[in-house]
Amino acid sequence: MLQSIEDWFSQYNIQMSQLTQLAEALGLIVLIAVIIHLVLHRGVVSWLKRRADKSQAIWHHALFSGNLFSRIALLIQGIVIGIQANLWLSQDSAVREVLLTLVNLWVVMYTLLTLYSLLSVLETLLGRTQVGRNLPLRGIIQSIKIVLFVIAALMFTSILIGKSPVILLSGLGAMTAVIMLVFKDPILGLVAGIQLSANKMLSVGDWLEMPKYGADGDVIDISLTTVKVQNWDKTITTIPSYALISDSFKNWKGMTESGGRRIKRHVLIDATSVHFLSKEEINHLNRAQLLEPYIKHKVKEITDYNAQHHVDESCCINGRRLTNLGSFRAYLERYLRAHPEIRKDMTLMVRQLAPSHDGISMEIYCFTNTTAWVEYERIQADIFDHLYAVMSEFDLRVAQAPTGSDFRHWHQEKAQTSTLAKVSNG
Repeated sequence: MLQSIEDWFSQYNIQMSQLTQLAEALGLIVLIAVIIHLVLHRGVVSWLKRRADKSQAIWHHALFSGNLFSRIALLIQGIVIGIQANLWLSQDSAVREVLLTLVNLWVVMYTLLTLYSLLSVLETLLGRTQVGRNLPLRGIIQSIKIVLFVIAALMFTSILIGKSPVILLSGLGAMTAVIMLVFKDPILGLVAGIQLSANKMLSVGDWLEMPKYGADGDVIDISLTTVKVQNWDKTITTIPSYALISDSFKNWKGMTESGGRRIKRHVLIDATSVHFLSKEEINHLNRAQLLEPYIKHKVKEITDYNAQHHVDESCCINGRRLTNLGSFRAYLERYLRAHPEIRKDMTLMVRQLAPSHDGISMEIYCFTNTTAWVEYERIQADIFDHLYAVMSEFDLRVAQAPTGSDFRHWHQEKAQTSTLAKVSNG
C-alpha cells in the first residue's frame, strides 16, 4: 500500500521524503501557532481584561471596548507564522509561497483592524475632553479610516497580483474623477466638519434649530457625512454635514453658556380701557409697595410741571397726567426687577409695541436665571399669571375676540331691554 502511494507520487516527481518534511514543518507551524494563540488569548489578553474590569479608570475600559488587544494578538500570530514559514519551509516550495501570501494578507487585514480599534479608543477618550467635544471627532476618525482602508486595499491587491503598490498608485490618477464621484459626500462632509470645528459653529450637545430639515433639539452625533439631532419629541433628524455650511441654522449654545434664557412675550390690552387716573385710583395704586415710589415721584413731577406751566386742570387734556396703562407698565418693570428668578444684569424692559386692530401690545422682555426648559416655562407662566391677575387693579382689560359667553350675555341684555321697552309701552 505504501509502495503504491510512493509510485503514484513518483509519477509527478514528488518524493515521499519531501512530503514527510513538509508535513513535519506544517505540523510544527500549526503547533507553535496554537500554543501562541492559547498564551496570548487565554493568558495575556484575559489577564489584562480582568485587570481592566477591576480598575475604575475610564481608559482601561476603553482599551477593551474595541477588541484592540485581541486584534493585536492575532496580528502577532500571523507574523509568527510568516517567520516560521521562512524557517521551516524550503525556498523553492510552492506551499511556502502560498502560505506567505496568506500571511501577508492576514497581516495587512489585522493591521488595518488594529488601527481601527486604536482610532475608536482614541475617539472615546478624546470625546470625554473639552477639546474633543468642540471637534468633529467622528468625522475626523472616519476620514482617517477611509484613508487607511484605501491603503490596505492597495496593499491587498498588490499582494494578490504580485505587483508593487507604486504601479497601482500610478494608475490611480486616471480614476481620480471616479473616486471624487464615489466619495463626494465624505469629502464634502470632511470639509464641512473642518469648517464647523475651525469656526466653532457646532459641537455635540449643542441645541440646534434648522426648520428646513425639521430639526429642533440636541446634537447627539457629528459624523463624516451626517449630523444627528434628537428633537424634543425624541425623534431623530439626520442632516447632511455640508448642509450646515451651505444653509443657515440657529445654535442655542450662546444662550446656554450665558446662563439666562429670554422671555419675549406680549399681552394685548383693550384700547377702550385706557384712561387717565383719577385721584381715587392714584390713592389706591399708591398702596402697592412696588408702585408707591413711582406714584409719589410721578405725582410730584406732574404737579410741579403743571404748576410751572399754569395748566388749567379743569380740562383733563391739559398738562400732564398719569394713565392706567403707563402705571401698569411701570409696575410690571418693577415687578420683574424684584423677581428673584429674573437676571438683573441682562436686558430687562417692558415696552409698548405698535397697536393693531387686535389691541395695544404690551411686551415683556427679560431673561430668566436658568436655561432649563421646564423651569423657564414655569417662571414665564408665573409672571403672566400675575400680569393677568393685576390688570383689573389698573382698570385695564385684555383684548380678545368675542366668545360664546359674550354672545349669550349680549343676547340676554337685548332680551331684557326688549322686555322693558314692551312694559314701558304697555
